[in-house]
Amino acid sequence: MTTSFGMTGPSRKAILAAPLILPAVAGGASSRSAVARQGAATDVLVAYHSRTGNTCVIAGQIRRARNADFVEICTAARYPEDYEQTVEQARLETEAGFEPPLVTDALDMARYRTVSLGFPIWGQEAPPAVRSFVKAYDWAGKTIRPFVTHGGYGLGTSTAVLAVHTRGARRAPPFAIEAEQERRTLSCVTDWLGAA
Repeated sequence: MTTSFGMTGPSRKAILAAPLILPAVAGGASSRSAVARQGAATDVLVAYHSRTGNTCVIAGQIRRARNADFVEICTAARYPEDYEQTVEQARLETEAGFEPPLVTDALDMARYRTVSLGFPIWGQEAPPAVRSFVKAYDWAGKTIRPFVTHGGYGLGTSTAVLAVHTRGARRAPPFAIEAEQERRTLSCVTDWLGAA
């Protein structure tokens, strides 16, 4: 976005995500992802994994609407910045059944009755980090409300992954939205470069 002064300003996505990020920055956030608690006790948690920020923006909207606690699902080792390298790494991890270690603090999951769980679809699957997260907790008696971003392929096998790893939970119908800006941008730039 360009301001009236000709300077580049923050994107809409960055502005919407800022309230989610600023408390962590102001508090001198470490490499761990801690639960951000609401002022009053709540039995609702929003847990999300996001690569580009699309899922994070949705997570923030749910957090505000439901007055929920909030946590980002973070892997111990960061994924590559390059989109294609991340796609390949995720493919290899999924094929191998690898579940990456997380740095997300252990949650007192017993306090939550409802968990809104957000993630992007990678290679028509839930990301390996989400498999690590859901396998770490007992989901019996809880309601899981999945929200999913994807690049045009829909939910993929993500609902089956949740069914296997969240036994005993009630799974609400998922919210899914296409958010393929990164892939579309790469494709457009490739076409442009090829025409030059």
